[in-house]
Amino acid sequence: MTDLTFEQKISSLAKQVDDAAFNATAIAQLSGQGHQLSLTEAYQVQDKSLQRRLDRGEQQVGIKMGFTSRAKMIQMGVDDMIWGPLTDEMFIEEGGEVAISKFIHARVEPEIAFLLKKPLSGNLTLTQVMSAVEAVAPALEIIDSRYDNFKFSLEDVVADNCSSSGFTIGAWQQAGGDISNLGMVMEFDGNAVEIGSSAAILGNPYRSLAAAARVAGEAGKVLPAGSIVLAGAATAAQPIKPGMHIKLHCEKLGVAEFTVSAN
Repeated sequence: MTDLTFEQKISSLAKQVDDAAFNATAIAQLSGQGHQLSLTEAYQVQDKSLQRRLDRGEQQVGIKMGFTSRAKMIQMGVDDMIWGPLTDEMFIEEGGEVAISKFIHARVEPEIAFLLKKPLSGNLTLTQVMSAVEAVAPALEIIDSRYDNFKFSLEDVVADNCSSSGFTIGAWQQAGGDISNLGMVMEFDGNAVEIGSSAAILGNPYRSLAAAARVAGEAGKVLPAGSIVLAGAATAAQPIKPGMHIKLHCEKLGVAEFTVSAN
């Protein structure tokens, strides 16, 4: 790829990760292929990959935040969060089914979702971001790295849409209550597999929303009204299997659930 222009290289890498996601086929890590991307370049690959999906008819409906746990930041050797786009094609109807064949080695994690009633961008206070929220809900996100063995560098995962692959959202609840320390239990077939708290999301999920506004502003973007923002995982992710019923119980907010079909 040495003879390619920079733009061609970014487009070629975007095609590679997009094809891997579209065909549910793992690829070697970009860094392992010798592509030592900067973080800025990784986001350019992400943007190009998203554009390919939009060209196929998908619509962006929001973003997901990643590395919203201090422990995860330390583990990955980073000092800031990452983000990736959510599209309508990734949405799983609450209580519905998703085909296991869409994924390579998918995992699921419990989250808090925000629905914006005002656009957000730039450095804002917690009060400002809270006033922009229409509703809050419990959510489940499916992450599915397109890389072999679910292993990647920071730049690899950003280029790969931060592993985001699917999401479901429970019933929206009116914003305004304290969500800084809500008990969250994720169940597989009625058995608790992860127990945590929304406090694991930066101590308060609204801080993740403020970070989303900041990183959007730094990228010259705006989160428009009507956007969904997934604030980040409250616990570790767990692998999903065909036939599994996954349910999140979230204190005060209710439930979110879906079933994994066998095909």
